[in-house]
Amino acid sequence: MGKPKVAFYWNASCGGCEEAVVDLAEKILDVVAAVDIIFWPVAMDFKKEDVEAMEDGSIAVCFMNGAVRTDEQVEMSELLRKKSQLVVAFGSCAHMGGIPGLANLSTREEIMHLVYHNSPGLVNPDEVEPQLVSKVPEGELTLPHFHESVKALDQVIDVDYYLPGCAPTPDMIMGAVTAILEGKLPPKGEVLAPNKTVCESCKRSETKPEKIKIKAIKRPALNELPEDKCLLAEGFICMGPATRDGCGARCMDVNMPCRGCFGPPKGVEDQGAKFLSALCSIVDSEDPKEIEELMETVIDPAGLFYMFSLPTSMRNKFYDKIER
Repeated sequence: MGKPKVAFYWNASCGGCEEAVVDLAEKILDVVAAVDIIFWPVAMDFKKEDVEAMEDGSIAVCFMNGAVRTDEQVEMSELLRKKSQLVVAFGSCAHMGGIPGLANLSTREEIMHLVYHNSPGLVNPDEVEPQLVSKVPEGELTLPHFHESVKALDQVIDVDYYLPGCAPTPDMIMGAVTAILEGKLPPKGEVLAPNKTVCESCKRSETKPEKIKIKAIKRPALNELPEDKCLLAEGFICMGPATRDGCGARCMDVNMPCRGCFGPPKGVEDQGAKFLSALCSIVDSEDPKEIEELMETVIDPAGLFYMFSLPTSMRNKFYDKIER
């Protein structure tokens, strides 16, 4: 029968998830020995036509990273879904929309205006914007349509499993590949990461008081972060209580707060709302005015609480501009 066929593809992402595969280091040789990588355009010369020529379901598993915003990304996602037995949403952007999903706070028109009309340093006297079709002497050039909103992968195609993180850790990647090859996968739809919070694996949790109470919210750029104390208890926004573990609290190991890239634990529908609830519960005040003033010191709450999960949040469910 030969080795299982595996594909990798990226949509709207930074490329960090592709680097995470390379970060397997010598273990990538074990992967290469066990599977046949038949599509990985970021690393090798593959074309869309190569995928189109494959039999439906001939790819054992496709690891797809990145959010979805353009016609091209929708088309490739649907094509790879058709050709693959399993599709894994690989990394935060495919899992929840990721940082590109923060663009959903603005309309398509607002984004275009900023980028092509009002961006600092821009020189565009004719106010030219990208066109879907442009005629040039050599023929006709086309660009993919830029959709109204950013989508997570499962808002476009059926997804079998989720491998979270920005980016997923090498151990998690290797564990997922091994589980797939050995047929030891959990039920469809599961997140391939521990169902506990980052706080549960954070070494600083030993310093966390039984009841956290804060009177000020601090910003890492303006305050020194202690290296041996619970950052949330010290007043820093740390998403650990509302974030699934799997990273081993690696941000806290380098003295930075958790930003929530692994998404919420099972049973939590909205990661940002979950953290906001936790934050409100630790404010050390009963005075409404004092509480309001404290909350106003949170700079960009949407960008903090929904840094990786805005497209899959309740906010998007009630204020959905996604084109159908």
